[in-house]
Amino acid sequence: MAQSICPAILIAAPASGQGKTTVTAALARLHARQGRRVRVFKCGPDFLDPFWHTMASGSPVYQLDLWMTGEQDCRNRLAAAAAQADLVIVEGVMGLFDGTPSAADLAKLLGIPVLAVVDASAMAGTFGALAFGLQHYLDDLPWAGVLANRVASAGHAEMLKTSLKNPSQWMGALMRDEGIKLPERHLGLTVASEVSDGLQRLDLAADALATTPLGQMTLQDLGRWSVNFGPCDNALPPADPACGDSLPNQQRLAGVTIAVARDAAFCFIYSANLDCLEHLGARLKFFSPLQDAALPDCDALWLPGGYPELHARTLADNGSLRNSLQQHVAAGKPVWAECGGMMALFDTLVTASGEEIAQWGVLPGRVTMHKRLAGLGPQQLALPGGTLRGHTFHYSTTESVLTPLLRTQRPHGVDPSYMGEAVWQQGSVMASYFHAWFASCPDAAADLFAPRTVACVPS
Repeated sequence: MAQSICPAILIAAPASGQGKTTVTAALARLHARQGRRVRVFKCGPDFLDPFWHTMASGSPVYQLDLWMTGEQDCRNRLAAAAAQADLVIVEGVMGLFDGTPSAADLAKLLGIPVLAVVDASAMAGTFGALAFGLQHYLDDLPWAGVLANRVASAGHAEMLKTSLKNPSQWMGALMRDEGIKLPERHLGLTVASEVSDGLQRLDLAADALATTPLGQMTLQDLGRWSVNFGPCDNALPPADPACGDSLPNQQRLAGVTIAVARDAAFCFIYSANLDCLEHLGARLKFFSPLQDAALPDCDALWLPGGYPELHARTLADNGSLRNSLQQHVAAGKPVWAECGGMMALFDTLVTASGEEIAQWGVLPGRVTMHKRLAGLGPQQLALPGGTLRGHTFHYSTTESVLTPLLRTQRPHGVDPSYMGEAVWQQGSVMASYFHAWFASCPDAAADLFAPRTVACVPS
């Protein structure tokens, strides 16, 4: 089997908010505009940055996480991409060494050179010390160089460059420019498709990057960062053995049509999850709860996460869609709802300002938005088919008369002191704040959309 060798770079930073998403998207856009095949990946369970990278590169973006997706999944996806691409770009998560596992762990394990993006707006000589520390904190970390962001002037850039112990690692400076800043809201970046000048911002960022040493590198230059990702296997990556069986021997969802909500209110969908459902034999039908009057003809329903709180009034006013959903549930057809999808199922949503808005009334209770995070971190969920890995990230809490059927657990086994995220079940509906990575255990993913004839095992 042929080896997959391709120039690759992991763009990281000393902390969140330094501009690594902008630089990643700008580099992808710069090369894609020149007709090169660019594949971008995102470290960690992030849903939002990939929207921008998809717009920049023109290709689907997948997540890489040594725990949630598994090492073999990471290797397989990167190898498949490298076999077809001219350049592979991986965006890190948080700071370079933050999290367990971290972006640095991924870079070292797979041999991907690290480019550090540093917000240098309030520093001069310390820039060199910070760059040196990032490079040498972990032994044998592959290193590409450092790029300064939000720089005040050409003179400032020169001060930053001369602070480096090794000036050859200078990849340039991006000047402070509000025109290339990517807009944000409470869960992170605004979804790219909702920003009217999104592509224009990416083009401006790419133009700015084109003036830097990094942006002026040819594919031949980038070849010094080539990585051998090993043999390419275009099959769905196997699940981590710790999560249960790998791919099932049969397509458990063959003949099953799953309706998938996908619009501005329900947009947190891993591309890998769609792939997994199709590999399991399911047929997917997409619809918009904001615009459509009824569910498509389907056997099961998936309501992914998103921003129902921003569209609560529109969702409440779509009575025909609510009636169609309630008929689906009354017929005993499965529903799996994640985070935002679950929020819309309750009776009432209370906004951060205290406004109460009636929702779909499928689950008894209320959801209340808060101004601070209410849940964050990796999670796992035990089901009859095995254990699904995933994460949680939400600003709301729920109150219900229901007793949770299950609760998620943190990555390293059962902790009696940790409550975990509730998994609610009423009839054919299962719902939780838990965002699942289906490929971590396809058999368990199939459980979510199978008829509710078998009770779930306690976690």
